[in-house]
Amino acid sequence: MTASEDRGRHRAIAAAEEGAAMLTAAGMPRMPSRVLMALVASPAEGSTAAELAERLGVSAAAVSGAVRYLQTARMAQRISSPDSRRDRYRLFDDTWHAVLTSGLPIYSRLAELIDEIADAAHDDAAAARGRDMAGFFRFMAARMPELLEEWEREREALRRGHEGRVGKPRTGR
Repeated sequence: MTASEDRGRHRAIAAAEEGAAMLTAAGMPRMPSRVLMALVASPAEGSTAAELAERLGVSAAAVSGAVRYLQTARMAQRISSPDSRRDRYRLFDDTWHAVLTSGLPIYSRLAELIDEIADAAHDDAAAARGRDMAGFFRFMAARMPELLEEWEREREALRRGHEGRVGKPRTGR
């Protein structure tokens, strides 16, 4: 199958590219954003680097760097198969939950460090900016566990086929 046939087969290519562009605008590197969106549509067994490269119309080296980034960020995993020399890549089942959970200790520590910076500031505007930023990180440290618990309940309702507060129930696909 050629790359253009694969792109045509993947009906959500425009949504995937727009999602990748949004992640890039939010600060994520472009190629990992594109690979992440391609992995959303990958089969359960994942995709090889060659399959991802073909789907995205990029080099295998570009995909290699992107999956390394996604692995480091705990968004994707490499799956080795004993009967194949090609590794496959797929998203963790609960990618965003894992990413947000792993960052929780950072919020409190950042708040402490930014408070130190604000305390040492010789400028009132800099001190106020630091206190505001530290307050935000303390807020995130306090609220993120509650939000993650709420998401677990929401996700379970969606999986049971119930309309969630923010989402559509799963279909049979």
